[in-house]
Amino acid sequence: MTGICGVRLNRDGALKLLVYGKASAMAVDPIEKKPLYHFLPGSGIFSYGTIGCNFNCAFCQNWDLSQAGKNERTLALKGQMQPPELANSIEEYGSDLRPKDIIAYCRENNIGAIAYTNNEPSIFFEYTYDTAKLAKKYGIKNVYVTNGYLSKEALKKISPYLDAANIDLKSFSAQFYRDIVKAKLEEVLNSIKEFYKAGIHIELTTLLIPGRNDSVAELKNIANFIAGIDKDIPWHISRFTPQYKMLDVKTTSHEKLKQAYEIGKEAGLSFVYIGNINDIQLQSTYCPKCNELLIERDWGYVSVKNLIKGKCGNCGFKIKGVWK
Repeated sequence: MTGICGVRLNRDGALKLLVYGKASAMAVDPIEKKPLYHFLPGSGIFSYGTIGCNFNCAFCQNWDLSQAGKNERTLALKGQMQPPELANSIEEYGSDLRPKDIIAYCRENNIGAIAYTNNEPSIFFEYTYDTAKLAKKYGIKNVYVTNGYLSKEALKKISPYLDAANIDLKSFSAQFYRDIVKAKLEEVLNSIKEFYKAGIHIELTTLLIPGRNDSVAELKNIANFIAGIDKDIPWHISRFTPQYKMLDVKTTSHEKLKQAYEIGKEAGLSFVYIGNINDIQLQSTYCPKCNELLIERDWGYVSVKNLIKGKCGNCGFKIKGVWK
Protein backbone atom coordinates (compact mmCIF):
# COMPACT_ATOMS: atom_id res chain seq x y z
CA MET A 1 0.00 0.00 0.00
CA THR A 2 1.23 3.49 -0.78
CA GLY A 3 1.48 6.22 1.86
CA ILE A 4 -0.22 9.62 1.94
CA CYS A 5 2.18 11.00 -0.69
CA GLY A 6 1.02 8.36 -3.15
CA VAL A 7 4.44 7.39 -4.52
CA ARG A 8 5.90 4.84 -2.08
CA LEU A 9 4.84 1.21 -1.96
CA ASN A 10 5.50 -1.32 0.79
CA ARG A 11 6.63 -4.27 -1.27
CA ASP A 12 7.58 -7.37 0.72
CA GLY A 13 8.48 -5.29 3.75
CA ALA A 14 10.62 -2.78 1.86
CA LEU A 15 9.62 0.72 0.73
CA LYS A 16 9.93 1.27 -3.02
CA LEU A 17 9.96 4.75 -4.53
CA LEU A 18 7.74 4.31 -7.57
CA VAL A 19 8.73 7.60 -9.22
CA TYR A 20 12.52 7.18 -9.09
CA GLY A 21 13.91 8.33 -12.44
CA LYS A 22 10.45 9.47 -13.60
CA ALA A 23 10.17 13.21 -14.21
CA SER A 24 6.63 14.48 -14.75
CA ALA A 25 7.72 18.07 -15.37
CA MET A 26 11.03 19.55 -16.43
CA ALA A 27 12.22 22.88 -17.79
CA VAL A 28 15.03 25.39 -17.73
CA ASP A 29 13.69 28.33 -15.73
CA PRO A 30 14.97 31.72 -14.62
CA ILE A 31 16.18 31.17 -11.07
CA GLU A 32 13.92 34.03 -9.95
CA LYS A 33 10.91 31.80 -10.69
CA LYS A 34 11.67 29.51 -7.72
CA PRO A 35 11.56 32.25 -6.31
CA LEU A 36 15.17 32.94 -5.38
CA TYR A 37 16.29 36.56 -5.56
CA HIS A 38 19.56 36.30 -3.64
CA PHE A 39 20.99 33.23 -5.36
CA LEU A 40 22.83 33.59 -8.68
CA PRO A 41 20.47 36.29 -10.05
CA GLY A 42 19.79 36.30 -13.75
CA SER A 43 20.91 32.71 -14.28
CA GLY A 44 19.00 29.67 -15.54
CA ILE A 45 18.24 26.58 -13.49
CA PHE A 46 17.22 23.10 -14.59
CA SER A 47 13.94 22.31 -12.82
CA TYR A 48 12.24 18.97 -12.46
CA GLY A 49 9.72 17.13 -10.31
CA THR A 50 7.67 13.97 -10.17
CA ILE A 51 4.12 13.44 -8.88
CA GLY A 52 2.70 13.23 -5.38
CA CYS A 53 2.91 15.28 -2.19
CA ASN A 54 2.78 14.85 1.57
CA PHE A 55 0.39 17.84 1.72
CA ASN A 56 -3.12 18.22 0.36
CA CYS A 57 -3.40 21.99 -0.05
CA ALA A 58 -6.83 23.11 -1.20
CA PHE A 59 -5.15 25.99 -3.11
CA CYS A 60 -2.35 24.02 -4.80
CA GLN A 61 -1.20 25.58 -8.06
CA ASN A 62 0.40 22.32 -9.23
CA TRP A 63 -2.41 20.04 -8.08
CA ASP A 64 -2.36 18.03 -11.31
CA LEU A 65 1.12 16.82 -10.30
CA SER A 66 1.01 16.96 -6.51
CA GLN A 67 -2.22 15.02 -6.16
CA ALA A 68 -1.59 12.57 -8.99
CA GLY A 69 -1.34 8.99 -7.80
CA LYS A 70 -3.69 9.56 -4.88
CA ASN A 71 -6.74 8.35 -6.80
CA GLU A 72 -4.99 5.03 -7.29
CA ARG A 73 -4.27 4.92 -3.55
CA THR A 74 -7.97 5.47 -2.81
CA LEU A 75 -8.93 2.61 -5.12
CA ALA A 76 -6.36 0.37 -3.44
CA LEU A 77 -7.72 1.23 0.02
CA LYS A 78 -11.18 0.23 -1.20
CA GLY A 79 -9.82 -3.05 -2.50
CA GLN A 80 -10.54 -2.07 -6.08
CA MET A 81 -6.87 -2.06 -7.14
CA GLN A 82 -4.22 -4.57 -6.15
CA PRO A 83 -0.60 -3.59 -5.29
CA PRO A 84 0.89 -4.70 -8.65
CA GLU A 85 -1.73 -2.66 -10.53
CA LEU A 86 -1.17 0.28 -8.20
CA ALA A 87 2.58 0.25 -8.78
CA ASN A 88 2.25 -0.09 -12.54
CA SER A 89 -0.24 2.77 -12.72
CA ILE A 90 1.93 5.19 -10.73
CA GLU A 91 5.09 4.17 -12.58
CA GLU A 92 3.42 5.17 -15.85
CA TYR A 93 3.51 8.85 -14.83
CA GLY A 94 6.40 10.87 -16.23
CA SER A 95 9.31 10.35 -18.57
CA ASP A 96 12.52 8.46 -17.93
CA LEU A 97 15.13 10.87 -16.60
CA ARG A 98 17.97 9.40 -14.56
CA PRO A 99 20.34 11.46 -12.41
CA LYS A 100 23.18 10.94 -14.88
CA ASP A 101 20.95 12.24 -17.71
CA ILE A 102 20.18 15.43 -15.77
CA ILE A 103 23.84 16.08 -15.03
CA ALA A 104 24.82 15.40 -18.63
CA TYR A 105 22.21 17.87 -19.88
CA CYS A 106 23.33 20.56 -17.45
CA ARG A 107 26.98 20.12 -18.37
CA GLU A 108 26.29 20.15 -22.09
CA ASN A 109 24.18 23.32 -21.81
CA ASN A 110 26.30 25.13 -19.21
CA ILE A 111 23.52 25.17 -16.60
CA GLY A 112 24.96 25.75 -13.15
CA ALA A 113 22.10 24.69 -10.86
CA ILE A 114 19.29 22.17 -10.47
CA ALA A 115 15.94 22.79 -8.73
CA TYR A 116 13.93 19.96 -7.25
CA THR A 117 10.48 21.46 -7.56
CA ASN A 118 6.92 21.38 -9.00
CA ASN A 119 5.90 18.91 -6.29
CA GLU A 120 7.44 18.29 -2.87
CA PRO A 121 11.07 17.08 -3.37
CA SER A 122 11.35 15.33 -0.02
CA ILE A 123 8.85 12.67 -1.13
CA PHE A 124 11.13 11.61 -3.98
CA PHE A 125 14.12 11.97 -1.70
CA GLU A 126 16.31 9.17 -3.08
CA TYR A 127 15.94 10.59 -6.58
CA THR A 128 16.92 14.08 -5.42
CA TYR A 129 19.74 12.78 -3.25
CA ASP A 130 21.41 10.77 -6.01
CA THR A 131 21.06 13.67 -8.44
CA ALA A 132 22.35 16.26 -5.96
CA LYS A 133 25.32 14.14 -4.96
CA LEU A 134 26.34 13.67 -8.59
CA ALA A 135 25.72 17.35 -9.36
CA LYS A 136 28.02 18.43 -6.54
CA LYS A 137 30.78 16.29 -8.03
CA TYR A 138 30.65 18.44 -11.16
CA GLY A 139 30.25 21.80 -9.42
CA ILE A 140 26.54 22.11 -10.15
CA LYS A 141 24.50 23.69 -7.34
CA ASN A 142 21.32 22.18 -5.87
CA VAL A 143 18.09 23.86 -4.79
CA TYR A 144 15.07 22.49 -2.92
CA VAL A 145 11.72 24.22 -3.46
CA THR A 146 9.93 22.70 -0.51
CA ASN A 147 7.05 22.85 1.92
CA GLY A 148 9.56 22.21 4.71
CA TYR A 149 7.86 19.01 5.83
CA LEU A 150 10.78 16.62 5.97
CA SER A 151 12.50 14.80 8.79
CA LYS A 152 15.68 15.97 10.49
CA GLU A 153 17.31 12.75 9.30
CA ALA A 154 16.48 13.48 5.66
CA LEU A 155 17.73 17.06 5.91
CA LYS A 156 20.93 15.96 7.62
CA LYS A 157 21.61 13.46 4.85
CA ILE A 158 21.07 15.83 1.93
CA SER A 159 22.29 19.09 3.47
CA PRO A 160 25.95 18.58 2.42
CA TYR A 161 24.73 18.73 -1.18
CA LEU A 162 22.08 21.47 -0.90
CA ASP A 163 23.12 25.04 -1.67
CA ALA A 164 19.77 26.79 -1.36
CA ALA A 165 16.10 26.29 -0.59
CA ASN A 166 12.92 28.22 -0.98
CA ILE A 167 10.62 27.11 1.81
CA ASP A 168 6.90 27.77 1.93
CA LEU A 169 5.62 29.27 5.15
CA LYS A 170 1.98 29.04 4.17
CA SER A 171 0.52 30.50 7.34
CA PHE A 172 1.28 31.09 10.99
CA SER A 173 -1.92 29.36 12.09
CA ALA A 174 -1.93 25.77 13.34
CA GLN A 175 -5.59 25.55 12.33
CA PHE A 176 -4.83 26.68 8.77
CA TYR A 177 -2.20 23.97 8.43
CA ARG A 178 -4.48 21.36 9.97
CA ASP A 179 -7.65 22.17 8.02
CA ILE A 180 -6.41 23.50 4.68
CA VAL A 181 -2.96 21.94 4.26
CA LYS A 182 -3.47 18.72 6.28
CA ALA A 183 -0.20 19.13 8.15
CA LYS A 184 1.35 20.66 11.29
CA LEU A 185 2.69 24.20 11.48
CA GLU A 186 5.23 23.43 14.21
CA GLU A 187 7.03 20.90 12.02
CA VAL A 188 7.48 23.52 9.29
CA LEU A 189 8.76 26.16 11.71
CA ASN A 190 11.28 23.71 13.13
CA SER A 191 12.36 22.70 9.63
CA ILE A 192 13.03 26.31 8.63
CA LYS A 193 15.29 26.68 11.65
CA GLU A 194 17.10 23.44 10.79
CA PHE A 195 17.73 24.53 7.18
CA TYR A 196 19.18 27.77 8.49
CA LYS A 197 21.37 26.01 11.06
CA ALA A 198 22.68 23.73 8.33
CA GLY A 199 24.13 26.74 6.53
CA ILE A 200 21.87 26.39 3.50
CA HIS A 201 20.86 29.67 1.85
CA ILE A 202 17.11 30.01 2.46
CA GLU A 203 14.36 32.27 1.21
CA LEU A 204 10.76 31.99 2.42
CA THR A 205 7.51 32.33 0.51
CA THR A 206 3.98 33.02 1.71
CA LEU A 207 1.09 32.80 -0.74
CA LEU A 208 -1.34 35.44 0.51
CA ILE A 209 -4.90 34.04 0.36
CA PRO A 210 -7.70 36.58 1.00
CA GLY A 211 -9.57 35.83 4.21
CA ARG A 212 -7.44 32.79 5.03
CA ASN A 213 -3.94 33.88 6.06
CA ASP A 214 -3.76 37.61 5.34
CA SER A 215 -4.76 39.26 8.62
CA VAL A 216 -2.46 41.92 9.99
CA ALA A 217 -1.88 39.88 13.14
CA GLU A 218 -0.84 36.79 11.23
CA LEU A 219 1.44 38.68 8.86
CA LYS A 220 3.14 40.30 11.84
CA ASN A 221 3.65 36.88 13.40
CA ILE A 222 5.26 35.56 10.21
CA ALA A 223 7.50 38.61 9.84
CA ASN A 224 8.57 38.49 13.49
CA PHE A 225 9.30 34.77 13.25
CA ILE A 226 11.59 35.34 10.26
CA ALA A 227 13.27 38.32 11.92
CA GLY A 228 13.86 36.20 15.01
CA ILE A 229 16.00 33.82 12.95
CA ASP A 230 17.76 36.34 10.69
CA LYS A 231 16.51 39.71 9.46
CA ASP A 232 18.40 39.18 6.21
CA ILE A 233 16.34 36.13 5.14
CA PRO A 234 14.39 37.22 2.03
CA TRP A 235 10.59 36.94 2.40
CA HIS A 236 8.51 36.55 -0.78
CA ILE A 237 4.82 37.47 -0.51
CA SER A 238 2.97 36.02 -3.49
CA ARG A 239 -0.39 36.90 -5.00
CA PHE A 240 -3.01 34.15 -4.85
CA THR A 241 -5.13 33.36 -7.89
CA PRO A 242 -8.10 30.93 -7.71
CA GLN A 243 -6.88 27.34 -8.07
CA TYR A 244 -7.93 23.75 -7.44
CA LYS A 245 -10.50 23.68 -4.59
CA MET A 246 -10.41 27.43 -3.92
CA LEU A 247 -11.98 28.72 -7.10
CA ASP A 248 -14.44 30.81 -5.08
CA VAL A 249 -11.69 32.87 -3.39
CA LYS A 250 -10.76 36.22 -4.91
CA THR A 251 -7.33 37.11 -6.27
CA THR A 252 -5.10 38.90 -3.76
CA SER A 253 -5.20 42.66 -4.25
CA HIS A 254 -2.11 44.71 -4.95
CA GLU A 255 -2.94 46.81 -1.90
CA LYS A 256 -2.91 43.76 0.40
CA LEU A 257 0.46 42.68 -0.99
CA LYS A 258 1.87 46.15 -0.35
CA GLN A 259 0.44 46.09 3.18
CA ALA A 260 2.21 42.78 3.85
CA TYR A 261 5.40 44.24 2.41
CA GLU A 262 5.23 47.16 4.85
CA ILE A 263 4.57 44.80 7.76
CA GLY A 264 7.72 42.86 6.85
CA LYS A 265 9.79 46.02 6.69
CA GLU A 266 8.37 47.28 10.00
CA ALA A 267 9.46 44.01 11.60
CA GLY A 268 13.01 44.84 10.52
CA LEU A 269 13.32 42.48 7.57
CA SER A 270 15.98 43.68 5.15
CA PHE A 271 14.56 42.02 2.04
CA VAL A 272 10.83 41.73 1.37
CA TYR A 273 9.42 41.08 -2.10
CA ILE A 274 5.98 40.70 -3.64
CA GLY A 275 5.39 38.17 -6.38
CA ASN A 276 2.99 36.88 -9.06
CA ILE A 277 2.38 40.51 -9.97
CA ASN A 278 4.52 43.12 -11.68
CA ASP A 279 5.77 45.80 -9.32
CA ILE A 280 9.31 46.81 -10.22
CA GLN A 281 9.88 48.74 -7.02
CA LEU A 282 8.75 46.00 -4.64
CA GLN A 283 10.48 43.22 -6.58
CA SER A 284 13.87 44.92 -6.79
CA THR A 285 16.71 44.65 -4.29
CA TYR A 286 17.99 47.70 -2.40
CA CYS A 287 20.87 48.09 0.02
CA PRO A 288 19.50 47.93 3.60
CA LYS A 289 22.07 50.53 4.69
CA CYS A 290 21.98 53.27 2.02
CA ASN A 291 18.95 52.24 -0.10
CA GLU A 292 21.00 52.02 -3.30
CA LEU A 293 19.27 50.06 -6.11
CA LEU A 294 21.28 46.85 -6.46
CA ILE A 295 19.15 44.54 -8.63
CA GLU A 296 16.18 45.64 -10.71
CA ARG A 297 13.50 43.11 -11.66
CA ASP A 298 10.76 43.63 -14.23
CA TRP A 299 8.95 40.31 -14.70
CA GLY A 300 11.54 38.10 -16.40
CA TYR A 301 14.05 40.91 -16.92
CA VAL A 302 16.78 41.08 -14.29
CA SER A 303 19.43 43.78 -14.24
CA VAL A 304 22.25 43.85 -11.70
CA LYS A 305 22.81 47.58 -11.15
CA ASN A 306 25.32 48.17 -8.40
CA LEU A 307 26.08 44.89 -6.66
CA ILE A 308 29.81 44.19 -6.75
CA LYS A 309 31.07 40.85 -5.44
CA GLY A 310 28.12 40.60 -3.06
CA LYS A 311 28.50 44.14 -1.72
CA CYS A 312 26.69 47.40 -2.31
CA GLY A 313 28.66 49.35 -4.87
CA ASN A 314 27.74 52.60 -3.14
CA CYS A 315 28.52 51.98 0.55
CA GLY A 316 30.21 48.57 0.59
CA PHE A 317 27.54 46.89 2.77
CA LYS A 318 27.63 43.09 2.41
CA ILE A 319 24.38 41.70 1.01
CA LYS A 320 23.23 38.26 2.19
CA GLY A 321 23.11 35.76 -0.66
CA VAL A 322 25.05 33.63 -3.11
CA TRP A 323 26.35 35.78 -5.94
CA LYS A 324 28.24 35.17 -9.15
